This record gives sequence, C-alpha cells and structure tokens, in this order.
Amino acid sequence: MMSGGAQVAFPMGTSGPLGVHQSASGVNRTHASWSPYDNNGGTTVAVAGEDYCIIAASVRLSSGFSILTREHTRMKALNSKCVIASSGFQADFQTLQKLLAARQVMYQHSHNKPMSCTAMAQLLSNTLYYKRFFPYYTFNLVGGVDAEGKGAVFTYDAIGSYERVGYSCQGSGKDLIQPVLDNQLKAASPLLVPPQSSATALQKEEALDLIKDAFVAAGERDIYTGDEVEICIITKDGIEQQTMPLKKD
Repeated sequence: MMSGGAQVAFPMGTSGPLGVHQSASGVNRTHASWSPYDNNGGTTVAVAGEDYCIIAASVRLSSGFSILTREHTRMKALNSKCVIASSGFQADFQTLQKLLAARQVMYQHSHNKPMSCTAMAQLLSNTLYYKRFFPYYTFNLVGGVDAEGKGAVFTYDAIGSYERVGYSCQGSGKDLIQPVLDNQLKAASPLLVPPQSSATALQKEEALDLIKDAFVAAGERDIYTGDEVEICIITKDGIEQQTMPLKKD
C-alpha cells in the first residue's frame, strides 16, 4: 500500500513484501516467513574467584512453548582448565563447541600442551567474528583458570565481541539473574588505573551457593529454565562436576 492509498500491483504468481503472495486467481495470501534460527532458551552463569571458576547451565531445551528435551547439556569441557557454556540456537552452539574442541585437539598435537583459557577465549572471539555475516546464534561464556591459577570468565555477544569479567550470565534467565550477581558480587570497574582483579572475594562454597540460589529463583519465573542445572567447578587441579534439580513444570 502506497502513502496515497494506491495499491501496489505485483505480477501474478510472485511475492510482494512481508510474505504477501498474489496467486493466479488474484487473491493475496499472507504466508509465514521462514527463519534459519530458533532460540532454544536456557540460562548459563559463570563466576570467577581468586583460585577457581564456577560455570553452570540449565539443561531444558525448548522451542516456543514446547519442551524438546529435559536433559540437553549446554556446556563442554574443552580441556582440564577451560569450559564453554552456550545458550541460544542448539544446532549452532553444538556446532561451535565441536569446532572449538577440534581446534583444541589440533593445538594439543602441535604444541604438546593444552590451549590456555585466555587463548581459547581469543579463538572463540575470532571464530564468531569470522561468521559475522551469517552468525552462530549463540551467546557464550568461557570459564576457567588462567596461567597464574586465577579464575577467569569471558562473556560474548553473537559476533565475537568479548570481555574478561568477574561474573556473567547469558540466556533466557539473564534478566532475572544478572541483577542478583551485580548486587552480591560488585566487581571492580575494568577502567580503574592501575587495573584491579575482577575476581570475587567469595569462597568457593559461598559462590556455589549463590549460583544455586540464582538458578532456583530463575526457574520460578522463566519457563525456559528448569529441570536441572549442571555445574562445573574449575581449579588448577581440574574440573569437578555437580548437578542440582530444578522445577520440572
């Protein structure tokens, strides 16, 4: 429809804007547009301490108002000091995680040592930016311990912009959990000179309890967060895994 009220004519059998299709009979039919992406929900959280990192993710996989599965992991251990957790489109984040795991194996064979957490964070940024014109529809957290044994959390947007922070949250429950983390952890500004550590001063057990409480609260309000949460506790000695049940309705 033009501003003057005149009808824009499209040839019969062709499509106009917004999916309006004019059939041979001259009747306009509106059809649903197709998208290559879907948001399968889920929530991921990571907190860095002075000598540990805790990263956690819910396992419910949804599409719209349907639950596809109640036991789909969103995390992958890339090596003994680095874990990635992803939310967004399941096909994309699974492909991305497999790619990073393969690059880690190649690096291990070439250098006889695992890739450091900071190097893996940069690799993920480069990988996402390379696909920026048809991006992976994923929102990622990388957690681990750096070369000095300090906890590290890296948070990303969909095209590779990233930042090292003391804590972060991604996914459908982000709006519920991020304010809780801001209130309880209060990391130093990255703009301070000289730079200050962004790691929380909480003990590992206190940070673990905070993450569990945050997921329980999010599960009460977010229909895409539920069933169970997987938790990885990363230290210089390796990765310890735990699970905690959440509401199933």
